[in-house]
Amino acid sequence: MRKLQRSSLAQQAEQRLLQEFSTTDAAANLRWQSIEAHQKQGNLDQARSLALQLTQQNPYSPLAPQALFWAGQWAGQLNQSSATQSTWQTLLRRYPDSYYAWRAATFLGWDVGDFKTVRTRQPDIQRSAEQLPLAAGSPALQELYQLGQAQSAWQRWQWEFRHRQQPSMAEQLTDGLLRIGVQDYLDGIFMLANLETRAKEDPAPDPGYLQWRQHPGYQQALYPLAYLDAIQQWSPQRRLNPLLVIGLMRQESRFQANIRSVAGAIGLMQVLPETADWISLQAGLKTYQLEDTKDNINLGTWYLDYTHRTYNDDAMLAIASYNAGPGNVDQWVKKIPPSNPDAFVEAIPFPETNTYVKSVLGNYWNYLRLYNPQIKQKLLQHQTQT
Repeated sequence: MRKLQRSSLAQQAEQRLLQEFSTTDAAANLRWQSIEAHQKQGNLDQARSLALQLTQQNPYSPLAPQALFWAGQWAGQLNQSSATQSTWQTLLRRYPDSYYAWRAATFLGWDVGDFKTVRTRQPDIQRSAEQLPLAAGSPALQELYQLGQAQSAWQRWQWEFRHRQQPSMAEQLTDGLLRIGVQDYLDGIFMLANLETRAKEDPAPDPGYLQWRQHPGYQQALYPLAYLDAIQQWSPQRRLNPLLVIGLMRQESRFQANIRSVAGAIGLMQVLPETADWISLQAGLKTYQLEDTKDNINLGTWYLDYTHRTYNDDAMLAIASYNAGPGNVDQWVKKIPPSNPDAFVEAIPFPETNTYVKSVLGNYWNYLRLYNPQIKQKLLQHQTQT
């Protein structure tokens, strides 16, 4: 009886949450739990319906693009081909910067690579950046920034920036852009990415935020082409897609050359000293310094090539192995056959690795859509047609 009472109370609480607080993250999480339960029971039609409901009620939830992606997958399994295509197109339009947008583009037949082919692609890269104007600061600061005098602009900003503890959104945007300009990528990317959190939480966000976010320069500042020359030196030799490498580097270190993890990994590609010793023996590298950017990229790309070779060029398994090690990946492959790679990604039992794989491949997609002329144009056409 007590169990029934608790169950009844829980159901009442859940219904109240969905009815009175329908747009909250808690409601989105509850919906996703119900979606997963229906999917496991084979009720794909109901799972799809609830997934679409989540995207309507919780469009800003991190779960929304994931729900929309699986709504498309389940439509395909239910032989609803037109619904499948329209769902992929909606996903690309609403969440173009999502990992799931890359998967949707793949299923729509776009030339963006998939888990098996992405490693060897050598996409065209258009380096020219579109500068987003500063939203705060004096005319002198703005002029220095526009002229490309990054260091001088940064120095001036140090005494102009008065509200460091509680900056306005315009000041935070300015600080982030100037940090990117002086290659303080770790804090610069954080300052820019955090604007989205502030915009969601602030009942009256800066009205300029949506314009900033839609500007190509904002997106390019979030995904800078840091160390691209060094990456392109090694990526062809290792049969690696340079945008995949830079996507992994962004996730590993935020391009901080001297950063160290709590586990002892060092540098841009976060190579462990013992792993570097092993790589140096395999690669015939007599001397190296993990703190040196060129050596670090040399060692990191060798190991990323190695993980790809280990898993027959499957980028999903290779990237998972780069993070969690081959021993763990081998165990997962035995327990979860990767015949459906999208389902395998969702089933990775280490939350860190689960997020890591999506983040690296999501980074790759964002670099591709921002710097590859063909995909950039195709996405623009898609946005205007739908």
